[in-house]
Amino acid sequence: MRSLVFLLFVAVANARVYSRCEWARVLKNYGMDGYRGISLAEWVCLSKWESNYNTAAINHNTDGSTDYGIFQINSRWWCNNGRGRTSNACNINCSELLTDNVGVAINCAKRVVRDPNGIGAWVAWRNHCKNRNLSSYVAGCGL
Repeated sequence: MRSLVFLLFVAVANARVYSRCEWARVLKNYGMDGYRGISLAEWVCLSKWESNYNTAAINHNTDGSTDYGIFQINSRWWCNNGRGRTSNACNINCSELLTDNVGVAINCAKRVVRDPNGIGAWVAWRNHCKNRNLSSYVAGCGL
């Protein structure tokens, strides 16, 4: 347990909070614009409402699972936090989602949207982004 706490501390120490346009550029560079038919604006909107673009965001859920990182990826299904049941479909430790190495989080997000629920797996997307004009999320970013 001590090693898990240490790993989380190290991960948070290397975390980053992006600006909206910075994050949009990172996502575009990782090929997220149009990935599985999901627009860049949808990814930016999702990240805004899940973590406010913060790679160190953590949320403890009432079901005992925890959401990690900029996409708030859940420990029950997508990563292993060493506590409770997990499917660990992204085959990663949850602490890897809390660093400024966003490639891990982006690759896992790509795995999530390949699931039958797609981007609808994220409640924040359903509540704040779905069927809305999202042009403001990439406006002025020069993309």
